[in-house]
Amino acid sequence: MALTKIIPVVMSGGSGTRLWPVSTTRQPKQFHNLGAQRSMIEETALRLRGSHGDITFLAPVIIAGASHRDLVLDLLGRSEVTVSALVLEPEGRNTAATAALAAIVAQEIDPEAYVLLVPADHLVANPPALVDAIRAASAVVADNIVTFGIKPTGPETGYGYILQGDTLASGVHRVAAFKEKPDLEIANQYVRDGRYSWNSGMFFFAPSILLEEFSIAGADIRDGAHEAFRRARRENDIEIHLDPEIFAKVRNEAVDRAVMEKTSRAAVAPCDIGWADVGSWAELWRLSDKDSSGNAVSGSVTLLDSDNNLIRGEGIHVSAIGVSDLIIVASGSSVLIMPRSRAQDVKKVIPEPG
Repeated sequence: MALTKIIPVVMSGGSGTRLWPVSTTRQPKQFHNLGAQRSMIEETALRLRGSHGDITFLAPVIIAGASHRDLVLDLLGRSEVTVSALVLEPEGRNTAATAALAAIVAQEIDPEAYVLLVPADHLVANPPALVDAIRAASAVVADNIVTFGIKPTGPETGYGYILQGDTLASGVHRVAAFKEKPDLEIANQYVRDGRYSWNSGMFFFAPSILLEEFSIAGADIRDGAHEAFRRARRENDIEIHLDPEIFAKVRNEAVDRAVMEKTSRAAVAPCDIGWADVGSWAELWRLSDKDSSGNAVSGSVTLLDSDNNLIRGEGIHVSAIGVSDLIIVASGSSVLIMPRSRAQDVKKVIPEPG
């Protein structure tokens, strides 16, 4: 049985503004306990470690904003996660640059290992099922870039979709098409069709293959990321501070557009892993344990004659009487109150910094 060595590379970017006021630019959602016992970045690193028969996970690489250095080290240290590298971006440059950096640093750590590139801010309720999907994808990863499709639980309009094509191996298909976030009618068609899955934003690849496929439409991104990495300042054996002047010139693009939608080597492994990206307070309410009245409560909260609410009190007590279907979040010096149905509008009320 051949051993598959995998370097998990955790992408810890983004600001998670739809989960304000808990998630902020200074401390985005991946650094909070949302739907799990530990912060999301800790949960992500912990589910991808150790040996699982023919699969072994090496120490993870974290790619994060330079301003979050201390948060990353403190939280992962709390969970006794030893990282092989901490790549610090002076500013955000979307997932194409991050994917290129993941491949570049992985080649330096172990040229024989594959990369599993994952966001830090997703929930996976069934980690063994994820390992099974990775094992299935291992049969084709030497020559393909595999993304993990999530079997839809309903006609979700907030996710991109992947149409599976011909079978490459058991549980793995050629990608026939990537589809943008659909309206409700189209989403219902996708679910009824049965060949579509949600795009999870997780990728599994050989570094050399990914870097080669950047040549189709993203060579400038790859080369810029490589130069910023080459000129990086290194500290404490693990910290890689990318060159800010070079990195600022790297084109801002998603890896889906720069590589996955262009390459003929895109594959998808549909899976059912209890996945959620916790993109809004309404989504967190749906995922949370609730009391007999449908309330999801955390922190210091008192309720009377209330039902189907998400109420969170961080550092301040929240009392609610006779309310239904609301989101109430008090954190720091801010309070958010809205109907659950308006959860996507949070960005419109976030105060300007300063």
